[in-house]
Amino acid sequence: MYSNYWKPFLTISVFLISFSIGAQDEQSCNCCSEEHKAFDFWVGNWEVTNANGDIAGKNSISKEENGCVIRENWTSAKPGYTGTSLNFFNTVSRQWQQLWVDNGGSYLKLKGNRIGNKMILSSDEFTKDGKSYINRITWTKNDDGTVRQFWEVLQGDKVVNIAFDGLYKRQ
Repeated sequence: MYSNYWKPFLTISVFLISFSIGAQDEQSCNCCSEEHKAFDFWVGNWEVTNANGDIAGKNSISKEENGCVIRENWTSAKPGYTGTSLNFFNTVSRQWQQLWVDNGGSYLKLKGNRIGNKMILSSDEFTKDGKSYINRITWTKNDDGTVRQFWEVLQGDKVVNIAFDGLYKRQ
């Protein structure tokens, strides 16, 4: 008698548990595509040096929000300067986007995509002193596991300034 009484509850319970597990799997994979993983080579804890080999700072890059966001936390070797960025693959525009903000109130918005072993993100055009410029930052995944970050300021197709050239080495 008890087995027939509990049978509907058992069936419903098994169904709800199965549905719940399936729903969690679907939710946890919202950002599991290869496009969402294109910037994963930057994830890690890094010591960063300038092109001349001097320590520039430390950078901790982590995946958050079920893998949908890559968060950067920068601490400069120069005391008192920090910054953070949020990076994500925008499924509507089909581009990676970055928003950088530092403790000095500066910000930078970038967008772009990975091409081969490089993530190339650029700003919209901006005007300074009556001239138009674009920021372009390229992160290159090197064969030895390091990552090079190369920030150029362009006027048209011409590079007018190298804002940063850093090499990331895993800590």
